[in-house]
Amino acid sequence: MTEEIIQRGVAEIIRDEMVMSDKIIAVLQDGPKTIVEIAESLGCPSHEVMYWVMAMWRYGRIEETTVKPDDDGYFKYRVK
Repeated sequence: MTEEIIQRGVAEIIRDEMVMSDKIIAVLQDGPKTIVEIAESLGCPSHEVMYWVMAMWRYGRIEETTVKPDDDGYFKYRVK
């Protein structure tokens, strides 16, 4: 038996932004993390976390820790 993966639509992901932003802030209290690390901590798909983190970055709630990504191509984010 195969599992069917149901992907949520963008509107549904964006609707969760307010709830998830508080959870992301809580995860980042332990120190800077990449989107992949945040997603693992929350148990959410990284593509959904990308939407939430980019919105938080855009509104100045979080920031990158460096001007260049790490060796894997990821930026780390921290609470501003």
